[in-house]
Amino acid sequence: MVATSSSVGSGAAGAATFVGSNSRKYNYFEPRGRRATHYEDVTVDVQPDPERYLIQDWIIDFRGGKGAGAYRKEDTAIKSSNWHDYRAPDQEWERTHYQRQARIETMVQGVVSNARKTGAHKALDQSWNKVLKTHMSAWKHVEFGLGTSLMQAQRYGYTQMINNAILTNSSYKLRLSQDITLFLAEIGMDIEGWDDELGKKAWLEDPIWQGCREAIETIMGTEDYLEQYFAINIIFEPLVGELFRSGFLMQAAAANNDFMTPAVISAAEADYERNLANTIDLMYVLINDEQFAEQNKSVFQSWVDKHGALAEKAANSLQPIWSQAHSKPVSFQDVKAISHERVDHILSELGLSR
Repeated sequence: MVATSSSVGSGAAGAATFVGSNSRKYNYFEPRGRRATHYEDVTVDVQPDPERYLIQDWIIDFRGGKGAGAYRKEDTAIKSSNWHDYRAPDQEWERTHYQRQARIETMVQGVVSNARKTGAHKALDQSWNKVLKTHMSAWKHVEFGLGTSLMQAQRYGYTQMINNAILTNSSYKLRLSQDITLFLAEIGMDIEGWDDELGKKAWLEDPIWQGCREAIETIMGTEDYLEQYFAINIIFEPLVGELFRSGFLMQAAAANNDFMTPAVISAAEADYERNLANTIDLMYVLINDEQFAEQNKSVFQSWVDKHGALAEKAANSLQPIWSQAHSKPVSFQDVKAISHERVDHILSELGLSR
């Protein structure tokens, strides 16, 4: 809610009125429910906005002192009549985020430690060893690229609620990249002939991975922060991320006597459900904006077309990996059909289509 100034030009306490000004327990914002949640108390309006409560302009300016302010609405092609309306469904803030990440790391480390103690690596099929050190190792570069892109994107989010959702998303991706790196390094110590460089080599040179590189580098090179957030969670993740993580690693690992990999990857699938819910809610608010709905829908559809084609190409390039495992419990075509159904359902919630 916009504050009204009772003393124009004054920055003194009491110079502006807002929701709850006359209450001993006031909020600067209108809560989503009857009462503000803890998440709202520590997130909403933490990043000040001159259009709401600052009588002066932005307190800081990162743009060369030209008066543009620390944050600009022009940093995205999407427009909103109220950027402060969004609330992340997962209600995550610093404390809950750190607690959740710590629990995941404890679980992953426990699984890997127990696996090494019991000699679990001895049961792994030799073809699966090659898949792990080549293709699972290559996948960590995918997660790192997405995490880095989101880290850059969150800087430009106009409100703290948008910043928070994108930044926690970035943290999840970077954590998974690290988890994969540490997991493979640890089990590699027990496997004769293990080569830590195969993943990087595959990522840079193997044709299987060049579609993913193109899709991710396109996202990373995008200057619109909401386009990055949209492209990752609405397009790339269901068409490529889930395809490889759930459709291949989670399915084929157990069939090849590997119970470690599903434990490492499963947390990422739960991460994505949270990230997807946050993204859909934000995009839904924007695509139904009372003033800019049609304009926003047109921009979103252009992003679907642009990044959808790249994600489809990336997914098709991964097909040969399915044939490299000795046991193949599910076919690439079946998994791809599921990913298409998934992305179509996501887009339908926003009134968009491939």
